[in-house]
Amino acid sequence: MAKEDLENLERQIIELVAIDRLYIPSSSFDGKLKRRRKKVAESIETSKKGFEGERTYARIEEEDKKKAKDMRAGIEEFCKDFPKYGRILNAMIEKERVKRERHLYFGMLEGRRLATEDYMYVLKDMGLSPAIAEEYYDVAMEISRNLVKKREEKERSVLIGGKEYEEEED
Repeated sequence: MAKEDLENLERQIIELVAIDRLYIPSSSFDGKLKRRRKKVAESIETSKKGFEGERTYARIEEEDKKKAKDMRAGIEEFCKDFPKYGRILNAMIEKERVKRERHLYFGMLEGRRLATEDYMYVLKDMGLSPAIAEEYYDVAMEISRNLVKKREEKERSVLIGGKEYEEEED
C-alpha cells in the first residue's frame, strides 16, 4: 500500500474511533431520554378532547394499523423441510393482524417556547450536576438550532400503548 493510502486509512480509523467514543455516551444518554420520554408520556392523562394550556397542548388518538406476521427466513427453511405443513403455516401467516395503537400527540402552542429552566429541570432530574446540565444544555441547543434549520418544527407523538388482535374475515 502506498504511503498516502496508509495515511488515509489511518485517518479513517482515527475518525471511526472518535465517532465511537462520542457515540457511546450519546447513545447511553439517548436511551435514558427515550425511557424517560415514554414514562412521562404514559403518565399524562387528558380527556377525549385533549388539553390546551398556556404554552402546550396534548391529545391522545387511537388508530388501527395492519401488520403482517413475518419471520421469513425461518419460515422459508421450514417450508423446504416440511412442505405440507409449510403451506398451512403460510396460509396462517397471510392473515393480517391489526394493532391498535395509542399515541400521545403534543407540542407547543403557536408563539410559545420552553424556558431554559424547563430544560434544566429535566437534565438535573436525570442526574446531571447543575454545571454539567448547563454545559449540556448549551451544546444541545446549538445542535438543535442547526437541525431546526434543516427541518420544520412539527407536532410530535409518542406511542403510549397498544394491543394486537386478528382481524375477522368477512
